This record gives sequence, C-alpha cells and structure tokens, in this order.
Amino acid sequence: MTGIALSRLHFPVTTLGPGQRVGLWFQGCSIQCPGCISADTWDPNAGHVAFGAVADALIRLEPGADGLTVSGGEPFDQPEALAEILSIWRAYSSRSIFLFTGYDYAQISPWLLAHPGLVDAVMTGPFRSDLSQTRALRGSDNQALHILTEAGAEFLAYERPADATDRRLDVMFDDEGHAWFAGIPARGDLARLRRALSAAGHVAETSDRMPRGEAA
Repeated sequence: MTGIALSRLHFPVTTLGPGQRVGLWFQGCSIQCPGCISADTWDPNAGHVAFGAVADALIRLEPGADGLTVSGGEPFDQPEALAEILSIWRAYSSRSIFLFTGYDYAQISPWLLAHPGLVDAVMTGPFRSDLSQTRALRGSDNQALHILTEAGAEFLAYERPADATDRRLDVMFDDEGHAWFAGIPARGDLARLRRALSAAGHVAETSDRMPRGEAA
C-alpha cells in the first residue's frame, strides 16, 4: 500500500465517540447522500497522500488517544486502505475503533468477516434528510449502531435519544484560517450559524475543496 485518499486527520475529536479520539476522514464517496454536510469529501480524485505519512501520524497520536473514529467520505470505498490503516492502529492500541459508513450492514459484512476484530463498533446506513433525527450519534434515525467486540461496548451509551451534549461540534482551523467542524449537528444548526455570522457582519463561505491533512 503506497497511497490513500484522505480528507483530514485530526486529534483530539470529542464529538464522535467517547473520550478524546483520533478522527480520520477518508476522501471519496460513491454514495453521495442528498443533504450531506460533508460534500467536500466526495471527490475521489482529491486528497491523495502517502500511506506511510498517515501511518506515522497515527502511531504518534495513539498514546494520548482514547480511540480511533473513521468517517468520510466513505471508508469502504477504499477497502484495502481501510484494512491497512486499522491494522496499523490495532498493532499499537487496544482502544476502540469506530466507523461511520453509508452502506448497510449486509453490504459491509463480507469485509468485516474477512477482518475479524478489526472494527469494534460501526454506524451503518445512508444519511436521509427526509427522516427524523432524534437518536444520539446519528444524522438520521435509519442509521443503526452495531457493537462487534467487547471494546465496542462503550458505544452502547449512544443507544438513546439525542440531547444537547450530542449537538456539540469540534471546531478546527488550518494555517490559512479556514474552519471546519467535526460532529453531528442538529438539522438547521449550520444555517443558523451562517445567519448569526452574517448578522455580526461576517461573511461565511463554504467550499467543496476544504484543506486536507493533519491538524494537531
């Protein structure tokens, strides 16, 4: 494995699982759910980086992390790279690996069977803007949480209705002053943020080509 299409790598992320986690977002998504707030991660031709650089960053960040959360984009659109990345983490850490995927469980189960114990918990299913959003750690209520290992049992705490703590967002800035968010906002939160910034005299612009790479 020489390369991987990666949107971003960040530590710490506190809004996508318990504790302070390493967050890794794959680049490229074939599902492209209508209304997705991460459309900047759809393009499979962007964000190509050397696999070794990603592995080195994970190894460096692992000692201070409570786990690894992987999202995207769509992680399972790069199944070989996904297996390699998770194997690197597993070689250094027993802390939980949690994945978000837009595929249903039946679609990813062959991969999971081929890589037993590599994923501790996974949230499956496409984002559906036409459905309600009342459950913790979900963009829409059709998404299902699957606990796969004993380490993944810590995610049972998210089998509940969402509350205000679930709507927190991690805010990150790059060296050029661009901001991006990690977390699962409530419906309309980002539109309200744009209006609030506008009312304060700021101009908020969004882009489908956000900066890539690692923030620490």
